[in-house]
Amino acid sequence: MRADMVDGVLAGTKAQHRAALLAARRDVPDAVRAAESQALSEHLGEFVAPEHTVCAYLPVGTEPGSPQLVDRLRELCARVLLPVARFAADGEPLALLWGAYVPDTLVTARFGLLEPAEPWLPASAVGEADLVLVPALAVDRRGVRLGRGGGFYDRSLPLCRPSTMLIAVVRDAELIDELPSEPHDVRMTHVLTPKHGLFALANTA
Repeated sequence: MRADMVDGVLAGTKAQHRAALLAARRDVPDAVRAAESQALSEHLGEFVAPEHTVCAYLPVGTEPGSPQLVDRLRELCARVLLPVARFAADGEPLALLWGAYVPDTLVTARFGLLEPAEPWLPASAVGEADLVLVPALAVDRRGVRLGRGGGFYDRSLPLCRPSTMLIAVVRDAELIDELPSEPHDVRMTHVLTPKHGLFALANTA
């Protein structure tokens, strides 16, 4: 049990949680991270169907997953969409735009991130997704997700259909009993971890 956790509940502010979780990820050996990414990719065939549209993401830094996971998705389903992050004139994050994933066509964007080349789809395109793989620092058993605090997914996930599976992708140790929640939080329906694969969360308000 980590020092910042009491009875399965993270103690402290969201900023403190984020700092602790990011520090823990940095301590994961590269070989372990690679093995976990491979395991995540192997689980995809258990729940991704040929007719699915999947919104995914390219991992940043120590985030679980890999470019190979996105390639595997493209083999399994009809269409993979990747996010395009943009800001309003006042610096506020906007709901994510989306672009179809085509190998070897990604372009370098702000902060050195990779994103699909234009043309892009509007933010409402996430409403076409059957599954959305959502980056997370942690998720609890009620579906509460802790992200990096950028606000992009907070603005995007309400545009999903009620039937869409919202899947937080985390390391096994990042599934915890309880996180602090706020009324605007969009709860995850499922979690994907390297060891346990995909399973449903309580998703209760």
